[in-house]
Amino acid sequence: MSDFLTFLLIVIESTIRLATPLILAALGGLFSERSGVINIALEGKMLAGAFTAAGVTYAADVSFGMGSASPWVGLLAGMLAGLFIAAIYAITCIKFKADQVVSGAAINILMFGIPGFLSGALFLSSGSTPQLPKDHLLPQSPWIIAVAIGVLVAAIWYVVYKTPFGLRLRSVGEKPEAADAAGVSVSKMRYWGVLLAGVLAGMGGAYLSIGQSSLFTRNMTAGRGFIALAALIFGKWRPVQTLLACLLFGFTEAVSNQLQDLIKFPSGEKLPVQFIHMVPYVLTIVVLAGFIGSSRPPRALGIPYQKEK
Repeated sequence: MSDFLTFLLIVIESTIRLATPLILAALGGLFSERSGVINIALEGKMLAGAFTAAGVTYAADVSFGMGSASPWVGLLAGMLAGLFIAAIYAITCIKFKADQVVSGAAINILMFGIPGFLSGALFLSSGSTPQLPKDHLLPQSPWIIAVAIGVLVAAIWYVVYKTPFGLRLRSVGEKPEAADAAGVSVSKMRYWGVLLAGVLAGMGGAYLSIGQSSLFTRNMTAGRGFIALAALIFGKWRPVQTLLACLLFGFTEAVSNQLQDLIKFPSGEKLPVQFIHMVPYVLTIVVLAGFIGSSRPPRALGIPYQKEK
């Protein structure tokens, strides 16, 4: 019985840690998609946040001697990096009315290559940034993280459903013409949505590199931005349901990681690591196949708004 409780506790703690970057990115995507802008670029924003956070944390520690304060500087830098990428995406999609899916895919492709290039130029290694000391990382306690995430989700729920800002945000994603007629600036609200998504996705990427890990490695997000988008769809573009969907994905990955050590073939060999790594992505396909038809997105999602003259 004690072994089961130990296993359960390990899985719960691992679920919280693994779900955290997904939650942050998905909640960011909620702001963007509720405003009517598809956020395929979550992956690229997370990569920008992850690389910038790791690089700035290392520089703050080594060059400026900031010690234990350096990861917080890195976290802020990661959020600003996500904001910067989001600004590019917002201008492209909102001002120039480019196709949102194509623009998002272009951002992702760009961010698959730029961090490796910059890492090679700055740290003489295109594969990763320098290793950070364990005491110069973000807090690792899953219970502290759980409380912080709970407060964040509650705050976002309140903002989206109980404030004038949230009402305007949702209105431009549902009926932008009616919102415009009521005096709401559709472009302004969509800029806000995309930029907030960039900040939160950058934070999620930063947590990956200076929280879960102690350095940035090439493409370390490994599709988490797309999984976060799937969780957002599964959660029907609502904060609490999106949180639960992210926890489901985190739980699946946590259990699969534990099964790698528990399940063995008759020959004594462990479960192949490739099988473990594919489980979250298989779940993503199953979720999207089963729920994308029954989940109704914001009516104006993906449709550029042209103000009538």
